[in-house]
Amino acid sequence: MHIRPHLRGVAVLAAVVLAATACGSRAASPTDTLRIAGPFELHSLESSADGYFFTRLQVTETLVTADVDGALAPGLATSWAAEDDNRTWTFELAEDAEFHDGEPMTAENVVAVLEKVEAEAASPLADVGVEAIRAEGGSVVIELADSYVSLPAVLSHYSTAILAPSAYDEEGKVEDVIGTGPYRIETIQMPSRIETVRVADWRGEEPDVEKVSFQAVGRAESRAVMATSDQADVVFGLEPAGRERVEKTDGVDMASTLQPRTIHMKMNAGDPALKDVRVRQAISLALDRDAIAEAVLREKELAATQLMPPTLKDWDADLEPLTYDTEGAKALLADAGWKAGADGTLKKNGDPLRLELLTYPDRPELPALATAIQAELAKVGVQVDVEVSNSSEIPAKHADGTLQMALVAQFFALVTDPLPTVADTFGEGGSDWGAMGWSDPAVAEAVAALTTGAEGAEGAAHRETIVRAAQEQLPLVPVAWYRMNAAVNDRVDGFVLDSLETTWRITDVELAS
Repeated sequence: MHIRPHLRGVAVLAAVVLAATACGSRAASPTDTLRIAGPFELHSLESSADGYFFTRLQVTETLVTADVDGALAPGLATSWAAEDDNRTWTFELAEDAEFHDGEPMTAENVVAVLEKVEAEAASPLADVGVEAIRAEGGSVVIELADSYVSLPAVLSHYSTAILAPSAYDEEGKVEDVIGTGPYRIETIQMPSRIETVRVADWRGEEPDVEKVSFQAVGRAESRAVMATSDQADVVFGLEPAGRERVEKTDGVDMASTLQPRTIHMKMNAGDPALKDVRVRQAISLALDRDAIAEAVLREKELAATQLMPPTLKDWDADLEPLTYDTEGAKALLADAGWKAGADGTLKKNGDPLRLELLTYPDRPELPALATAIQAELAKVGVQVDVEVSNSSEIPAKHADGTLQMALVAQFFALVTDPLPTVADTFGEGGSDWGAMGWSDPAVAEAVAALTTGAEGAEGAAHRETIVRAAQEQLPLVPVAWYRMNAAVNDRVDGFVLDSLETTWRITDVELAS
Protein backbone atom coordinates (compact mmCIF):
# COMPACT_ATOMS: atom_id res chain seq x y z
CA MET A 1 0.00 0.00 0.00
CA HIS A 2 1.26 3.48 -0.68
CA ILE A 3 -0.14 6.74 0.71
CA ARG A 4 0.04 10.14 -0.87
CA PRO A 5 -1.00 13.39 0.80
CA HIS A 6 -3.77 15.07 -1.14
CA LEU A 7 -4.76 18.68 -0.65
CA ARG A 8 -8.39 19.50 0.15
CA GLY A 9 -8.53 22.10 -2.63
CA VAL A 10 -7.41 19.55 -5.18
CA ALA A 11 -10.09 17.12 -4.01
CA VAL A 12 -12.82 19.73 -4.26
CA LEU A 13 -11.63 20.86 -7.70
CA ALA A 14 -11.53 17.27 -8.91
CA ALA A 15 -15.06 16.68 -7.68
CA VAL A 16 -16.34 19.78 -9.43
CA VAL A 17 -14.60 18.91 -12.71
CA LEU A 18 -15.87 15.35 -12.50
CA ALA A 19 -19.41 16.56 -11.88
CA ALA A 20 -19.21 19.01 -14.75
CA THR A 21 -18.11 16.35 -17.19
CA ALA A 22 -20.77 14.03 -15.85
CA CYS A 23 -23.50 16.46 -16.89
CA GLY A 24 -22.66 15.82 -20.52
CA SER A 25 -22.91 12.03 -20.69
CA ARG A 26 -23.14 8.85 -18.68
CA ALA A 27 -19.72 7.35 -18.03
CA ALA A 28 -18.82 3.73 -18.64
CA SER A 29 -18.96 1.61 -15.48
CA PRO A 30 -15.93 -0.55 -14.61
CA THR A 31 -17.50 -3.98 -14.26
CA ASP A 32 -15.20 -5.17 -11.45
CA THR A 33 -15.30 -2.05 -9.23
CA LEU A 34 -17.94 -0.85 -6.78
CA ARG A 35 -17.72 2.96 -6.78
CA ILE A 36 -18.83 4.69 -3.57
CA ALA A 37 -19.03 8.45 -2.97
CA GLY A 38 -19.94 10.45 0.11
CA PRO A 39 -19.18 13.60 2.08
CA PHE A 40 -16.78 11.88 4.50
CA GLU A 41 -13.08 12.81 4.45
CA LEU A 42 -10.17 10.73 5.74
CA HIS A 43 -7.69 12.69 7.84
CA SER A 44 -6.01 9.99 9.92
CA LEU A 45 -5.07 6.32 9.67
CA GLU A 46 -5.48 5.85 13.42
CA SER A 47 -8.39 3.54 14.25
CA SER A 48 -9.55 5.77 17.11
CA ALA A 49 -9.86 8.74 14.72
CA ASP A 50 -11.11 7.73 11.27
CA GLY A 51 -11.12 3.97 11.68
CA TYR A 52 -14.78 3.78 10.67
CA PHE A 53 -13.67 4.08 7.02
CA PHE A 54 -11.86 0.77 7.23
CA THR A 55 -14.55 -1.18 9.08
CA ARG A 56 -17.19 0.12 6.65
CA LEU A 57 -15.00 -0.88 3.70
CA GLN A 58 -14.39 -4.27 5.37
CA VAL A 59 -10.64 -3.84 5.45
CA THR A 60 -10.40 -4.16 9.23
CA GLU A 61 -12.44 -6.22 11.68
CA THR A 62 -13.35 -5.97 15.35
CA LEU A 63 -13.78 -8.84 17.80
CA VAL A 64 -17.54 -8.33 17.78
CA THR A 65 -19.73 -6.90 15.05
CA ALA A 66 -23.47 -6.46 14.42
CA ASP A 67 -25.89 -7.99 11.96
CA VAL A 68 -28.13 -5.87 9.74
CA ASP A 69 -30.80 -5.83 12.46
CA GLY A 70 -28.37 -4.41 15.02
CA ALA A 71 -27.87 -7.60 17.05
CA LEU A 72 -24.35 -8.48 18.21
CA ALA A 73 -22.62 -11.02 15.98
CA PRO A 74 -19.23 -12.77 15.86
CA GLY A 75 -16.36 -10.90 14.26
CA LEU A 76 -12.78 -11.93 14.95
CA ALA A 77 -14.16 -13.53 18.11
CA THR A 78 -16.30 -16.57 17.39
CA SER A 79 -17.89 -16.48 20.86
CA TRP A 80 -17.61 -14.76 24.23
CA ALA A 81 -18.68 -15.36 27.82
CA ALA A 82 -18.68 -13.47 31.11
CA GLU A 83 -17.84 -14.58 34.63
CA ASP A 84 -17.48 -12.94 38.03
CA ASP A 85 -20.65 -10.84 37.66
CA ASN A 86 -19.61 -9.47 34.23
CA ARG A 87 -16.15 -8.50 35.45
CA THR A 88 -14.17 -11.14 33.58
CA TRP A 89 -14.79 -11.68 29.88
CA THR A 90 -13.31 -14.34 27.61
CA PHE A 91 -13.31 -14.00 23.82
CA GLU A 92 -12.55 -17.09 21.71
CA LEU A 93 -10.71 -16.05 18.53
CA ALA A 94 -11.15 -17.31 15.00
CA GLU A 95 -8.40 -19.87 14.39
CA ASP A 96 -7.79 -19.06 10.72
CA ALA A 97 -7.71 -15.25 10.76
CA GLU A 98 -4.77 -13.85 8.85
CA PHE A 99 -3.47 -10.30 8.34
CA HIS A 100 -3.11 -8.89 4.85
CA ASP A 101 0.68 -9.12 5.15
CA GLY A 102 0.35 -12.91 5.39
CA GLU A 103 1.00 -13.19 9.12
CA PRO A 104 -1.48 -15.16 11.28
CA MET A 105 -3.50 -13.22 13.84
CA THR A 106 -2.71 -14.35 17.38
CA ALA A 107 -4.19 -13.62 20.78
CA GLU A 108 -0.99 -11.73 21.58
CA ASN A 109 -1.62 -9.45 18.57
CA VAL A 110 -5.13 -8.73 19.81
CA VAL A 111 -3.93 -7.98 23.35
CA ALA A 112 -1.31 -5.51 22.07
CA VAL A 113 -3.89 -3.62 19.99
CA LEU A 114 -6.53 -3.50 22.74
CA GLU A 115 -3.99 -2.31 25.31
CA LYS A 116 -3.03 0.51 22.97
CA VAL A 117 -6.68 1.41 22.29
CA GLU A 118 -7.65 1.27 25.96
CA ALA A 119 -5.06 3.96 26.69
CA GLU A 120 -6.58 6.35 24.14
CA ALA A 121 -9.30 8.69 25.43
CA ALA A 122 -10.93 8.79 21.98
CA SER A 123 -12.05 5.15 22.25
CA PRO A 124 -15.06 4.05 24.31
CA LEU A 125 -12.90 1.19 25.57
CA ALA A 126 -11.06 3.78 27.68
CA ASP A 127 -14.22 4.34 29.75
CA VAL A 128 -14.90 0.69 30.58
CA GLY A 129 -12.50 0.34 33.52
CA VAL A 130 -10.13 -2.28 32.16
CA GLU A 131 -7.77 -3.73 34.75
CA ALA A 132 -5.98 -6.30 32.61
CA ILE A 133 -5.99 -7.83 29.12
CA ARG A 134 -4.19 -11.13 28.59
CA ALA A 135 -3.82 -13.93 26.07
CA GLU A 136 -4.76 -17.47 27.02
CA GLY A 137 -4.03 -19.80 24.12
CA GLY A 138 -6.46 -18.88 21.35
CA SER A 139 -8.50 -16.63 23.63
CA VAL A 140 -8.32 -13.10 24.99
CA VAL A 141 -9.38 -12.44 28.58
CA ILE A 142 -10.36 -8.94 29.70
CA GLU A 143 -10.66 -8.19 33.43
CA LEU A 144 -12.68 -5.16 34.53
CA ALA A 145 -12.70 -3.19 37.76
CA ASP A 146 -16.50 -3.27 37.92
CA SER A 147 -19.37 -5.19 36.43
CA TYR A 148 -19.98 -4.02 32.86
CA VAL A 149 -22.54 -5.78 30.70
CA SER A 150 -21.85 -3.83 27.49
CA LEU A 151 -18.21 -4.85 26.88
CA PRO A 152 -19.00 -6.94 23.76
CA ALA A 153 -20.85 -3.96 22.28
CA VAL A 154 -17.90 -1.68 23.03
CA LEU A 155 -15.64 -4.12 21.20
CA SER A 156 -17.75 -3.62 18.07
CA HIS A 157 -16.57 0.00 17.89
CA TYR A 158 -14.25 0.79 14.97
CA SER A 159 -11.53 2.08 17.32
CA THR A 160 -10.97 -1.49 18.51
CA ALA A 161 -10.26 -2.90 15.02
CA ILE A 162 -7.34 -5.33 15.10
CA LEU A 163 -4.34 -4.32 12.96
CA ALA A 164 -1.18 -6.27 12.18
CA PRO A 165 2.04 -5.52 14.11
CA SER A 166 3.51 -4.32 10.79
CA ALA A 167 0.81 -1.62 10.59
CA TYR A 168 2.63 0.47 13.23
CA ASP A 169 5.83 2.49 13.09
CA GLU A 170 8.48 2.52 15.83
CA GLU A 171 6.47 5.07 17.84
CA GLY A 172 3.30 3.03 17.72
CA LYS A 173 1.55 5.18 15.11
CA VAL A 174 -0.39 3.58 12.28
CA GLU A 175 1.52 3.96 9.02
CA ASP A 176 -0.27 1.26 6.98
CA VAL A 177 -3.80 -0.07 7.45
CA ILE A 178 -3.19 -3.83 7.50
CA GLY A 179 -6.25 -5.68 8.70
CA THR A 180 -7.90 -9.08 8.46
CA GLY A 181 -11.01 -8.31 6.40
CA PRO A 182 -12.07 -9.55 2.96
CA TYR A 183 -10.59 -6.43 1.33
CA ARG A 184 -7.11 -4.93 1.58
CA ILE A 185 -5.93 -1.39 0.94
CA GLU A 186 -4.47 -0.76 -2.49
CA THR A 187 -4.17 3.06 -2.43
CA ILE A 188 -5.03 5.91 -0.08
CA GLN A 189 -5.03 9.56 -1.10
CA MET A 190 -5.94 11.57 1.98
CA PRO A 191 -8.41 13.09 2.43
CA SER A 192 -10.39 12.15 -0.63
CA ARG A 193 -9.81 8.65 -1.98
CA ILE A 194 -9.46 5.03 -0.86
CA GLU A 195 -9.11 2.03 -3.18
CA THR A 196 -9.31 -1.59 -2.03
CA VAL A 197 -9.04 -4.99 -3.66
CA ARG A 198 -10.46 -8.39 -2.76
CA VAL A 199 -8.21 -10.58 -0.60
CA ALA A 200 -7.27 -13.92 -2.12
CA ASP A 201 -8.04 -16.91 0.11
CA TRP A 202 -9.84 -14.89 2.79
CA ARG A 203 -11.19 -17.20 5.50
CA GLY A 204 -14.83 -16.44 4.61
CA GLU A 205 -16.84 -16.77 1.43
CA GLU A 206 -15.23 -14.97 -1.50
CA PRO A 207 -17.03 -11.68 -2.30
CA ASP A 208 -18.38 -11.04 -5.78
CA VAL A 209 -16.99 -7.49 -5.94
CA GLU A 210 -13.31 -7.50 -6.85
CA LYS A 211 -12.43 -3.83 -6.24
CA VAL A 212 -13.91 -0.92 -4.31
CA SER A 213 -13.20 2.78 -4.68
CA PHE A 214 -14.37 5.46 -2.27
CA GLN A 215 -14.30 9.15 -3.19
CA ALA A 216 -14.98 12.02 -0.80
CA VAL A 217 -17.02 14.75 -2.51
CA GLY A 218 -17.74 17.83 -0.44
CA ARG A 219 -20.50 19.46 -2.48
CA ALA A 220 -23.95 17.92 -2.24
CA GLU A 221 -24.76 19.09 -5.79
CA SER A 222 -21.73 17.24 -7.15
CA ARG A 223 -22.73 14.07 -5.30
CA ALA A 224 -26.22 14.25 -6.84
CA VAL A 225 -24.72 14.61 -10.33
CA MET A 226 -22.47 11.61 -9.72
CA ALA A 227 -25.46 9.53 -8.67
CA THR A 228 -27.57 10.42 -11.70
CA SER A 229 -24.86 10.25 -14.38
CA ASP A 230 -23.29 6.89 -13.58
CA GLN A 231 -20.18 8.39 -12.00
CA ALA A 232 -20.75 6.32 -8.84
CA ASP A 233 -22.67 3.20 -7.86
CA VAL A 234 -23.54 4.14 -4.27
CA VAL A 235 -23.74 7.78 -3.16
CA PHE A 236 -24.25 8.83 0.46
CA GLY A 237 -25.17 12.24 1.85
CA LEU A 238 -27.75 13.56 -0.62
CA GLU A 239 -29.74 16.64 0.31
CA PRO A 240 -33.53 16.72 -0.36
CA ALA A 241 -33.05 18.32 -3.79
CA GLY A 242 -30.54 15.65 -4.72
CA ARG A 243 -32.86 12.88 -3.56
CA GLU A 244 -35.65 14.31 -5.71
CA ARG A 245 -33.28 14.37 -8.68
CA VAL A 246 -32.40 10.71 -8.13
CA GLU A 247 -36.06 9.73 -7.90
CA LYS A 248 -36.63 11.22 -11.36
CA THR A 249 -33.66 9.41 -12.94
CA ASP A 250 -33.85 5.99 -14.56
CA GLY A 251 -31.28 3.41 -13.53
CA VAL A 252 -30.78 4.64 -9.98
CA ASP A 253 -32.91 4.25 -6.84
CA MET A 254 -32.93 5.62 -3.32
CA ALA A 255 -32.25 3.35 -0.35
CA SER A 256 -32.98 4.67 3.12
CA THR A 257 -33.12 3.63 6.76
CA LEU A 258 -34.04 5.42 9.97
CA GLN A 259 -30.93 5.66 12.12
CA PRO A 260 -30.60 5.63 15.91
CA ARG A 261 -29.58 9.28 15.59
CA THR A 262 -31.40 12.34 16.94
CA ILE A 263 -30.93 15.99 16.03
CA HIS A 264 -31.32 17.86 19.29
CA MET A 265 -30.43 21.08 21.02
CA LYS A 266 -27.90 20.52 23.76
CA MET A 267 -28.83 22.97 26.53
CA ASN A 268 -26.52 24.37 29.18
CA ALA A 269 -28.76 23.81 32.19
CA GLY A 270 -26.26 25.77 34.27
CA ASP A 271 -26.75 28.94 32.20
CA PRO A 272 -28.53 31.75 34.12
CA ALA A 273 -31.51 31.65 31.75
CA LEU A 274 -31.56 27.95 30.85
CA LYS A 275 -31.20 26.57 34.37
CA ASP A 276 -34.94 27.20 34.83
CA VAL A 277 -36.66 24.07 33.50
CA ARG A 278 -39.64 26.22 32.49
CA VAL A 279 -37.45 28.04 29.96
CA ARG A 280 -36.23 24.78 28.46
CA GLN A 281 -39.79 23.47 28.31
CA ALA A 282 -40.96 26.71 26.67
CA ILE A 283 -38.23 26.46 24.03
CA SER A 284 -39.45 22.95 23.25
CA LEU A 285 -43.09 24.03 23.05
CA ALA A 286 -42.18 26.88 20.68
CA LEU A 287 -40.85 24.47 18.02
CA ASP A 288 -43.24 23.46 15.26
CA ARG A 289 -41.30 20.26 14.60
CA ASP A 290 -43.68 19.02 11.90
CA ALA A 291 -43.25 22.19 9.86
CA ILE A 292 -39.48 22.30 10.42
CA ALA A 293 -39.00 18.65 9.39
CA GLU A 294 -41.18 19.08 6.31
CA ALA A 295 -39.53 22.32 5.19
CA VAL A 296 -35.89 21.36 5.80
CA LEU A 297 -35.80 17.56 5.70
CA ARG A 298 -38.80 17.15 3.35
CA GLU A 299 -40.17 14.48 5.72
CA LYS A 300 -42.68 15.51 8.36
CA GLU A 301 -42.43 12.00 9.84
CA LEU A 302 -38.91 12.82 11.06
CA ALA A 303 -40.25 15.35 13.59
CA ALA A 304 -39.04 14.08 16.96
CA THR A 305 -41.64 13.47 19.65
CA GLN A 306 -39.00 12.23 22.13
CA LEU A 307 -35.22 11.94 22.40
CA MET A 308 -34.83 8.27 21.50
CA PRO A 309 -35.81 7.45 17.90
CA PRO A 310 -38.22 4.58 17.10
CA THR A 311 -35.35 2.34 15.96
CA LEU A 312 -34.30 1.93 19.61
CA LYS A 313 -37.30 -0.16 20.58
CA ASP A 314 -36.02 -1.07 24.06
CA TRP A 315 -35.91 2.64 24.89
CA ASP A 316 -39.36 3.45 23.53
CA ALA A 317 -41.30 4.21 26.74
CA ASP A 318 -44.95 5.30 26.84
CA LEU A 319 -44.23 9.03 26.99
CA GLU A 320 -46.46 12.01 26.36
CA PRO A 321 -45.10 13.24 23.00
CA LEU A 322 -43.49 16.66 22.69
CA THR A 323 -45.96 19.11 21.15
CA TYR A 324 -46.14 22.56 19.56
CA ASP A 325 -47.90 25.24 21.65
CA THR A 326 -46.76 28.86 21.32
CA GLU A 327 -49.29 30.13 23.87
CA GLY A 328 -48.13 27.49 26.33
CA ALA A 329 -44.55 28.53 25.68
CA LYS A 330 -45.35 32.18 26.34
CA ALA A 331 -47.17 31.29 29.56
CA LEU A 332 -44.21 29.28 30.86
CA LEU A 333 -41.80 32.10 30.06
CA ALA A 334 -44.02 34.62 31.78
CA ASP A 335 -44.27 32.33 34.81
CA ALA A 336 -40.46 32.20 34.85
CA GLY A 337 -40.38 36.03 35.06
CA TRP A 338 -39.70 36.92 31.42
CA LYS A 339 -41.82 39.83 30.18
CA ALA A 340 -42.11 41.16 26.64
CA GLY A 341 -40.63 44.59 25.98
CA ALA A 342 -41.85 47.13 23.42
CA ASP A 343 -40.02 45.30 20.62
CA GLY A 344 -41.45 41.93 21.67
CA THR A 345 -38.16 40.63 23.07
CA LEU A 346 -38.46 39.03 26.47
CA LYS A 347 -36.60 40.67 29.33
CA LYS A 348 -35.97 39.93 32.99
CA ASN A 349 -34.41 42.46 35.34
CA GLY A 350 -33.65 44.53 32.24
CA ASP A 351 -31.69 41.76 30.50
CA PRO A 352 -32.98 40.32 27.19
CA LEU A 353 -33.53 36.60 26.68
CA ARG A 354 -30.86 36.29 24.01
CA LEU A 355 -29.16 32.95 23.41
CA GLU A 356 -26.46 31.63 21.09
CA LEU A 357 -27.14 28.44 19.12
CA LEU A 358 -23.92 26.83 17.87
CA THR A 359 -23.94 24.22 15.09
CA TYR A 360 -21.68 22.86 12.35
CA PRO A 361 -21.86 22.29 8.57
CA ASP A 362 -20.58 18.68 8.48
CA ARG A 363 -24.21 17.59 8.22
CA PRO A 364 -25.62 20.13 5.75
CA GLU A 365 -29.15 20.12 7.20
CA LEU A 366 -27.99 21.44 10.59
CA PRO A 367 -27.44 25.13 9.65
CA ALA A 368 -30.82 25.18 7.87
CA LEU A 369 -32.51 23.63 10.90
CA ALA A 370 -30.78 26.16 13.17
CA THR A 371 -32.18 29.02 11.10
CA ALA A 372 -35.67 27.52 11.30
CA ILE A 373 -35.34 27.18 15.08
CA GLN A 374 -34.22 30.81 15.29
CA ALA A 375 -37.38 31.90 13.47
CA GLU A 376 -39.63 29.75 15.66
CA LEU A 377 -38.20 31.05 18.92
CA ALA A 378 -38.44 34.66 17.76
CA LYS A 379 -42.23 34.19 17.68
CA VAL A 380 -42.27 33.80 21.47
CA GLY A 381 -39.79 36.59 22.15
CA VAL A 382 -36.60 34.52 22.47
CA GLN A 383 -33.77 36.00 20.42
CA VAL A 384 -31.32 33.45 19.04
CA ASP A 385 -27.96 34.13 17.40
CA VAL A 386 -26.93 31.24 15.17
CA GLU A 387 -23.24 30.50 14.85
CA VAL A 388 -21.99 27.93 12.34
CA SER A 389 -18.49 26.73 13.16
CA ASN A 390 -16.34 23.60 13.37
CA SER A 391 -17.94 20.75 15.27
CA SER A 392 -14.92 20.76 17.59
CA GLU A 393 -16.15 24.06 19.02
CA ILE A 394 -19.00 22.27 20.80
CA PRO A 395 -16.87 20.09 23.10
CA ALA A 396 -14.44 22.99 23.55
CA LYS A 397 -17.21 25.32 24.74
CA HIS A 398 -18.70 22.55 26.84
CA ALA A 399 -15.33 22.17 28.56
CA ASP A 400 -14.86 25.88 29.31
CA GLY A 401 -18.52 26.43 30.24
CA THR A 402 -19.26 29.08 27.59
CA LEU A 403 -21.74 27.02 25.55
CA GLN A 404 -25.41 28.03 25.78
CA MET A 405 -27.11 25.87 23.15
CA ALA A 406 -25.77 23.59 20.41
CA LEU A 407 -27.63 21.86 17.60
CA VAL A 408 -26.08 18.43 17.12
CA ALA A 409 -26.87 15.12 15.43
CA GLN A 410 -26.13 12.53 18.11
CA PHE A 411 -25.73 8.85 17.27
CA PHE A 412 -27.04 6.71 20.14
CA ALA A 413 -25.61 3.38 19.00
CA LEU A 414 -21.92 4.09 18.49
CA VAL A 415 -21.14 0.68 19.97
CA THR A 416 -24.25 -1.25 18.84
CA ASP A 417 -25.83 -1.13 22.31
CA PRO A 418 -27.18 2.37 23.13
CA LEU A 419 -26.41 2.00 26.84
CA PRO A 420 -22.76 3.22 26.81
CA THR A 421 -23.81 6.31 24.81
CA VAL A 422 -26.76 6.94 27.13
CA ALA A 423 -24.51 6.54 30.17
CA ASP A 424 -22.06 9.05 28.69
CA THR A 425 -24.84 11.46 27.65
CA PHE A 426 -26.34 11.69 31.13
CA GLY A 427 -23.23 10.95 33.17
CA GLU A 428 -21.76 13.11 35.89
CA GLY A 429 -20.53 16.34 34.32
CA GLY A 430 -22.40 15.60 31.12
CA SER A 431 -20.62 14.96 27.85
CA ASP A 432 -19.45 16.73 24.70
CA TRP A 433 -22.68 15.90 22.85
CA GLY A 434 -24.93 15.27 25.84
CA ALA A 435 -26.23 16.94 28.96
CA MET A 436 -24.51 20.02 30.35
CA GLY A 437 -24.96 21.51 33.81
CA TRP A 438 -27.71 18.97 34.56
CA SER A 439 -27.98 15.86 36.67
CA ASP A 440 -30.69 13.71 38.21
CA PRO A 441 -29.96 11.18 41.00
CA ALA A 442 -32.68 8.81 39.74
CA VAL A 443 -31.13 8.82 36.26
CA ALA A 444 -27.64 8.18 37.68
CA GLU A 445 -29.01 5.25 39.70
CA ALA A 446 -30.81 3.82 36.67
CA VAL A 447 -27.71 4.08 34.47
CA ALA A 448 -25.60 2.36 37.13
CA ALA A 449 -28.10 -0.48 37.46
CA LEU A 450 -28.28 -1.04 33.69
CA THR A 451 -24.50 -0.92 33.32
CA THR A 452 -24.06 -3.65 35.92
CA GLY A 453 -26.57 -5.97 34.27
CA ALA A 454 -30.18 -5.11 35.21
CA GLU A 455 -32.47 -6.75 32.65
CA GLY A 456 -36.04 -7.86 32.08
CA ALA A 457 -38.73 -5.83 33.82
CA GLU A 458 -36.15 -4.22 36.10
CA GLY A 459 -34.09 -3.07 33.11
CA ALA A 460 -37.17 -1.73 31.33
CA ALA A 461 -38.11 0.28 34.44
CA HIS A 462 -34.64 1.84 34.60
CA ARG A 463 -34.72 2.74 30.90
CA GLU A 464 -38.10 4.40 31.38
CA THR A 465 -36.71 6.41 34.31
CA ILE A 466 -33.99 7.80 32.05
CA VAL A 467 -36.13 8.67 29.03
CA ARG A 468 -38.95 10.11 31.17
CA ALA A 469 -36.56 12.43 33.02
CA ALA A 470 -35.09 13.53 29.68
CA GLN A 471 -38.59 14.21 28.32
CA GLU A 472 -39.74 16.22 31.32
CA GLN A 473 -36.58 18.13 32.22
CA LEU A 474 -35.22 18.58 28.68
CA PRO A 475 -31.46 18.90 29.17
CA LEU A 476 -31.54 17.99 25.47
CA VAL A 477 -34.40 19.34 23.34
CA PRO A 478 -35.20 16.87 20.52
CA VAL A 479 -35.87 18.41 17.10
CA ALA A 480 -35.82 15.62 14.49
CA TRP A 481 -34.87 12.03 13.93
CA TYR A 482 -32.46 11.11 11.18
CA ARG A 483 -32.83 9.10 8.00
CA MET A 484 -29.73 7.90 6.20
CA ASN A 485 -30.10 7.85 2.42
CA ALA A 486 -28.04 6.48 -0.42
CA ALA A 487 -28.50 6.53 -4.18
CA VAL A 488 -27.86 3.05 -5.59
CA ASN A 489 -27.19 2.27 -9.25
CA ASP A 490 -29.30 -0.50 -10.79
CA ARG A 491 -26.19 -2.50 -11.63
CA VAL A 492 -25.71 -3.06 -7.89
CA ASP A 493 -27.61 -5.99 -6.42
CA GLY A 494 -27.82 -6.88 -2.73
CA PHE A 495 -26.85 -3.51 -1.26
CA VAL A 496 -28.49 -3.00 2.15
CA LEU A 497 -28.14 0.11 4.31
CA ASP A 498 -26.92 -0.70 7.80
CA SER A 499 -28.63 1.73 10.18
CA LEU A 500 -25.73 1.34 12.65
CA GLU A 501 -23.15 2.01 9.90
CA THR A 502 -21.09 -0.93 11.18
CA THR A 503 -20.05 -1.85 7.63
CA TRP A 504 -21.24 -1.15 4.10
CA ARG A 505 -21.74 -4.92 3.68
CA ILE A 506 -19.83 -5.01 0.42
CA THR A 507 -19.47 -8.77 0.70
CA ASP A 508 -23.24 -9.07 0.15
CA VAL A 509 -23.14 -7.04 -3.09
CA GLU A 510 -23.07 -8.36 -6.64
CA LEU A 511 -22.37 -6.26 -9.74
CA ALA A 512 -24.11 -6.75 -13.07
CA SER A 513 -21.68 -7.64 -15.84
